[in-house]
Amino acid sequence: MAPALSTHKHFLTPDMKVTHPDGCMSQFVQFFGEQVMVLWKFSLLRRRILIFSPPPVGEVCFRVYSCCALANVPLSGISRGLPPFRPYFYVNVTDIHTLETELSYVACTTERIFQEKKHLFDIYVENQSVQTHRDSLQPLLRLTSSDREKYKRLQEKRRRLVGHSSYTEEDLFILFFSELNTKIFQTLLEVASSVDRALTEQHVRRMGLDPQADHKFLVHILETYGIDVMLMIDPSCCF
Repeated sequence: MAPALSTHKHFLTPDMKVTHPDGCMSQFVQFFGEQVMVLWKFSLLRRRILIFSPPPVGEVCFRVYSCCALANVPLSGISRGLPPFRPYFYVNVTDIHTLETELSYVACTTERIFQEKKHLFDIYVENQSVQTHRDSLQPLLRLTSSDREKYKRLQEKRRRLVGHSSYTEEDLFILFFSELNTKIFQTLLEVASSVDRALTEQHVRRMGLDPQADHKFLVHILETYGIDVMLMIDPSCCF
């Protein structure tokens, strides 16, 4: 039996309990297409994400909410000790000092001058373009075969939803990423509590990731969340 998607609100963190229009997550996924998988990775890694758009900014503000939904991990304690992934639904030049003090956030702005202030952000989003000036994050801009497979699976779930009245696309998208994140971290925590703490290719595939193409992503996850496992994958095969 399929899970009751209408219960997705139980997975929301306090920062995500904001007022938003019905369907904003659905519009977010349709707008970015496959690039939503790139944003998912950067959101899960709790990077500083700045979304630029010319006025009006209303619709773009809801992309901030959607990025928070992508990063949601409904497992207690997994984010303990990490800086909060703060949503800023609009920032301008008067907020520069505030952003300089933030270690993890997602925000939107209509002021292009922010593009020149690279010390304020790790990821810059304009239209469907996702960019980073951080060399260590460049490999994560490339869509992997597992990214495309997950996006394809998401769209298949969406198509099957047509005519089903018990839940909405919004429920579907939020729960899809919550379950995806849960699978990754449940596996990592199981390995971390094992005797040898060895994360193998089989474990990585069980997470829904590609052992080679997602190697850098995994390294960043382990570093970001402080998970003590040994990644038993030869990095020389990943480039």
